[in-house]
Amino acid sequence: MSDLSTNYLGLRLRNPLVASASPLNAKVSNIVALEEYGAGAVVLPSIFEEQIEAERVELQRQMSAGSESFAEALSYFPNPEAYLVGSARYLDLIRLARESVEIPIIASLNGATGQGWMEYAKEIQDAGASALELNIYFIPADLTLGALDVERRYAEIVASVAEVVEIPIAVKLSPYFSALGGVAQRLRKSGADGLVLFNRFYQPDIDLEELEIKPNILLSTPMAMRLPLRWVAILYGKLRTSLAATSGMHRGTDVLKMLMAGADVTMLCSTLMRHGLRQIQLIEREMVSWMEEHEYESVKQLKGSLSQKNCGAPSEFERAQYMRAISNYTPV
Repeated sequence: MSDLSTNYLGLRLRNPLVASASPLNAKVSNIVALEEYGAGAVVLPSIFEEQIEAERVELQRQMSAGSESFAEALSYFPNPEAYLVGSARYLDLIRLARESVEIPIIASLNGATGQGWMEYAKEIQDAGASALELNIYFIPADLTLGALDVERRYAEIVASVAEVVEIPIAVKLSPYFSALGGVAQRLRKSGADGLVLFNRFYQPDIDLEELEIKPNILLSTPMAMRLPLRWVAILYGKLRTSLAATSGMHRGTDVLKMLMAGADVTMLCSTLMRHGLRQIQLIEREMVSWMEEHEYESVKQLKGSLSQKNCGAPSEFERAQYMRAISNYTPV
């Protein structure tokens, strides 16, 4: 059988199929099932900056109430841990998951500012997370912000987290930077051990009857993999970081394409939401079947084989491919 093992963030995985952050991974029973079905690792759902900060504010309010009166009154307050419902439960999820499975458990921290919430990363590490994924979800709607301001914020967040943890850090990026390669290099220097390409921003809709903004969560389709496929191929071999591809991986052939572009792992979410956790088994079987048919013995053998690592002028190469596609397209 083909060797599907790979390395991601310095972690040895049995295959490149990682269950990406989603509500499915909030239950330990599902995490156990994902391991049984063949997942190489699991990313937990994100804990949000707003949750952490709100709990800290509430804790401070509760602890300070009555302090101007008799000191004895303070003894009536319950243990402060009782107030940390969301963040404490998240740490418990990490601990229980680590006790229940052998595959790596990657925590996810979602934030957008450079404030004290990043100290929570140390608690995530102490709870036993194998690695930490920073999901920096920030839309620069402030018209006074420039590109360099946005890049600086990302770099500062990564550097601040890297100061307090020793576990590997992956940064989940959006594709909307003007110079993505430069941003990737800057994040690596700031302490990122890996990049996850790409984050899919929430896109709201308008309800014409209720005249209000409403949530509109759309699961990905295989078409969504084209963008990460391009950038994984461009960055492979040029950065000393792990590369994870996310968005659009639904079949074994999708995963194989990403590996050939240079990805270390592929993140699976929408396909598991649509078809259930067992879909990982099907994807793995499709990979093995194709690799054996085409005489590939390992993931290592095929990884990066179709990247742009040996292309001296990737920008010119991309433009040439663009011209070729436009010139050769025939309308129906």
